[in-house]
Amino acid sequence: MAWDDQGNGKSPWDPNKGQPPDLDQIVEEWQKRFNRLFGVKTSGSGKRRKKPPVLLIGLMILFIWVLSGLYQIDDSERGIELRFGQYTQTTMPGLKWHVPWPIESVEVVNVNVVNRFKQQTTMLTSDENIVVVDLVVQYRRADAVDYLFNVRDADESLSEVSEGAIREVVGKSVLDFILTEGRTETALLTQELIQETLDSYGTGITVTKVNLQDVNFPLQVEDAVQDAIRAREDKERIAFEAEAYANDVVPKARGEAAKMILEAEAYREMVIADAEGEAARFDKLLVEYKKAPKVTRERLYIEAIETVYGNSNKVLLDSEASGNLMYLPLDKLIEHGKKEENKTDSGGQPLSQSSQNQTSRSTDLARLRERVRQ
Repeated sequence: MAWDDQGNGKSPWDPNKGQPPDLDQIVEEWQKRFNRLFGVKTSGSGKRRKKPPVLLIGLMILFIWVLSGLYQIDDSERGIELRFGQYTQTTMPGLKWHVPWPIESVEVVNVNVVNRFKQQTTMLTSDENIVVVDLVVQYRRADAVDYLFNVRDADESLSEVSEGAIREVVGKSVLDFILTEGRTETALLTQELIQETLDSYGTGITVTKVNLQDVNFPLQVEDAVQDAIRAREDKERIAFEAEAYANDVVPKARGEAAKMILEAEAYREMVIADAEGEAARFDKLLVEYKKAPKVTRERLYIEAIETVYGNSNKVLLDSEASGNLMYLPLDKLIEHGKKEENKTDSGGQPLSQSSQNQTSRSTDLARLRERVRQ
């Protein structure tokens, strides 16, 4: 039998004499262990003697300091870690840890969200008109490192660059172009100029869209500008009317001029042809005159008299016997002959009668020619 065996399987050193431990004893035992761990000692009289728990406080502070280095990066964000203010790395989305402050710090930049700002600016156009432009710029921070370190305040730089760009574009355009069909083109040119300037600065900002929400005049000069616009519209309208009138008159004048030129050329050709015909006729008459001068002279004289009398309505004859002037009213005879002819035709008389009248008139004219010749 073992030295600690009393025959009943119980240890003689067990203070509980084999009974289960009491709850109070368990709590007291753990309390003693806790006090020994943190430097709290109990005197023999049962009074506690406390010491400052420096280790516990230090461990708790250290634990909290280490936990402060944890940070979360979302999908649309990027983390920029700085060690004593100097860039070290860019962290991607997820739960990350860095050496806590004051050794390292983290700047979180959202690179996907589209930000916008509105700006109102008063400026002059190229035709010296005052306009008020309401500009809206949409942008995002595409490069977090450039956005934080290349310029002091990237957002403020964007505002100043936008104002300068819209002033430059509007200053090169006329008022009517900006107010009417030129809004879209003005916005595109402004966006290109803003992006070009921001890239040269290295701001890390990408401009997604530029809108001209409103382009108007200052209230103080609105009436005067409206009058100027109406005057300009009247000027353009009158110019268009004058141009339309010129387009109508000038072709007509050119047509008339071409017509006159053609008529003049035709007249010239006719005169030349008549002159050439008369010259050829004269040459033929000259040949005949050389053959029979007297007959040719009489023939020419008779033809001339026929031409003269044919164009005359009245004839005065000088009678050598009586010395009186004889009046022959050819115009009355011609009119009477025409009336008789018309009556004959309308009265149903045969045409032979009209022919006889014409024959009698021809006989009368022949007699007249004989008297004149004598």
